[in-house]
Amino acid sequence: MPPQIEPADEFNQALLANAHPTPWQNPRPEGRYNLVAIGGGTAGIIAALGAAGLGGRAAIIERHLLGGDCLNFGCVPSKALLRSARAVHQTTLGAEYGFAVDGAVRTDFPAVMQRMRRLRAQISHHDSAQRFTALGVDVFLGSAVFTGPDTLEVDGQSLRFARAVIATGGRAAAPELDGLADVGYLTNETVFSLTTLPRRLVVIGAGPVGCELAQAFRRFGSEVQLIGRGDTILPKEDPAAARIVQAQLEREGVHLHLGWKTLRAERTGDSKSLLIERAGQKQKLIADEFLVAVGRRPNCEVLGLEAAGVAYTDRGVTVDDHLRTSNRAIFAAGDVCSKQQFTHAADAMARLCIQNALFLGRKRLSSLVIPRCTYTDPELAQVGLTPAEAAAQGIAIDSYRAELKDVDRAIVDGEDQGFALVHTRKGTGRVIGATIVAPHAGEMIAEITLLMTRKLSLGALASSIHCYPTQTEALKRIADGYSRTRLTPRVAGLFKKWLAWRR
Repeated sequence: MPPQIEPADEFNQALLANAHPTPWQNPRPEGRYNLVAIGGGTAGIIAALGAAGLGGRAAIIERHLLGGDCLNFGCVPSKALLRSARAVHQTTLGAEYGFAVDGAVRTDFPAVMQRMRRLRAQISHHDSAQRFTALGVDVFLGSAVFTGPDTLEVDGQSLRFARAVIATGGRAAAPELDGLADVGYLTNETVFSLTTLPRRLVVIGAGPVGCELAQAFRRFGSEVQLIGRGDTILPKEDPAAARIVQAQLEREGVHLHLGWKTLRAERTGDSKSLLIERAGQKQKLIADEFLVAVGRRPNCEVLGLEAAGVAYTDRGVTVDDHLRTSNRAIFAAGDVCSKQQFTHAADAMARLCIQNALFLGRKRLSSLVIPRCTYTDPELAQVGLTPAEAAAQGIAIDSYRAELKDVDRAIVDGEDQGFALVHTRKGTGRVIGATIVAPHAGEMIAEITLLMTRKLSLGALASSIHCYPTQTEALKRIADGYSRTRLTPRVAGLFKKWLAWRR
């Protein structure tokens, strides 16, 4: 049966026509493929297109929707929602920016969701079965099951391969919470099918997805309760940076319950209730919808991996640093095998697989410099090591910090809550990590990522001319701060003598 996606409007029908067209006739496989990608998300798409583009015979297999989570349930729809939420929020800032809005601003939530579906359908052309076929990739729609170390079956047909890449991604995990399945809940895979704004929303999980959507729905007008098991939101991030985002959520009216444990979910009339506890104190939260955002689980249980001799655990497919599985002909990339569960990470891993699988490469996953960003407002971006991680590895560091309140563009934009923090190996200027919390942190972190990838020091950044005024001036200030450390008393003394002699 072809997949369904709600609501069944013209935009979702256009999405399906690209991501899983009906009818679709799978090609007849002839001979052996150089590479078969199992999974039609980012990693599988890049692997299959890369192999075909280099002259190889390539196939891609997808059982649900081409484009994977990124297109259908992740990056694309979520960022469309966040953009609408930011536009709504900006209408509340008139007094600060010198304008007035006559009358109340009303969020048209159905129109917000329709805009998201329209843009998603527009973008889906890039991940369409027709486009991949035109680029030389055989597209198979159906479930893949390995039948041997170099064979698999899909829709009753057997495919032989020289190399395969498992790129089946992951799915939303759910906590073991009594009653949750009975009362029902949303995840990132279902929240984008909403057509009515929940008046009361309880978000379980204070990681990136939970924080982003909690802020968005609060801006749309929902009463939002956000529950986190730790004492702060975004527990994997720099605590000081997370506190800035946390303070913004609180200013906007998101009710935080941090350090609380969820006990039981129940249905109460037309509503749902969630019992939570902290230090012996219990509280009941009432909601119209629950949104669960507590992490992801890999999709690897139904692939017949045993027949292929591929080892896996409940954490995903087991790979080495070259992304090779226990079967030397089979590789894996993306969420199915990695802790770095980001679209850009899946893209990078797929490119590594192409080199290692097809050209006897020895590229290492550990050599990749992979940044990450949480797209709250302000954004929080990080790359490389934190001070705690550096200390755990015995790496001595120097740290350089610039506050947004000292950056001219941030001041005139009224967006001066945040900072940039860069860490270098002590005494060298070689960048090993950074954290940025700012409205455009996801854009700004790219400059630091480039320094790390090319193994450059902050001196290279200091010599680069930046447009003025921009928020990247924060990074320029950091680089200038590093340059000042190079002016030792001895060097300063020599400069003084030279200039005195030149008078």
